[in-house]
Amino acid sequence: MRRSVQLLILFFISITTWAGGPAKNFTNMEINHVRVKTPGLFGEKKSFCIHLDSLKEGEFCFPLPGGKVISSYGGRRGHSGTDIKTRANDTIRCVFDGVVRMAKPYAAYGNVIVVRHANGLESIYSHNSKNLVKSGDVVKAGEPLALTGRTGRATTEHLHLEFRVDGQHFNPNIILDMKDRTLRKEEIVCTKTGNGIIVKSKLTNKK
Repeated sequence: MRRSVQLLILFFISITTWAGGPAKNFTNMEINHVRVKTPGLFGEKKSFCIHLDSLKEGEFCFPLPGGKVISSYGGRRGHSGTDIKTRANDTIRCVFDGVVRMAKPYAAYGNVIVVRHANGLESIYSHNSKNLVKSGDVVKAGEPLALTGRTGRATTEHLHLEFRVDGQHFNPNIILDMKDRTLRKEEIVCTKTGNGIIVKSKLTNKK
């Protein structure tokens, strides 16, 4: 609980600094690369919890309402996210409140947006035909971020969605029920290991 409060305080202090101007609190690395660590996220602890179960109505939005999953996380090619398709130039919306860390063309991602959230997550939206926000913008859940496209390494117009913790991607199905397009209202535990980070629901831990 104390850790969650500390993260929220840091987040809102950062918003005060970022709002209305350039992202001075982001390093050059944070502005220009997808995979970066979040400063102070773990601190001296090896784990922290993300309380999706405490979010209220309006604090979450499925990123592409009406979208259909065309490629899941993992698989033989080690897919780092979930591909969701509707139509070209459909509106991509922000999953949670946050601050845009990165918004630019980036290698195979094409036009990509990375949003840092107060709960410790980062959400990534890529292959966009057009980005509608810039680094340093404060965004709310449901706010338009971009339009679906096929920039970068993409063969059809779609949204490539990722979630990351401290730079490491994990299965978006831990956060979202892709079939029902809803939020999994659970407590998520993020634990540092020797080789990375394990992200799983607390319900899973109990089994």
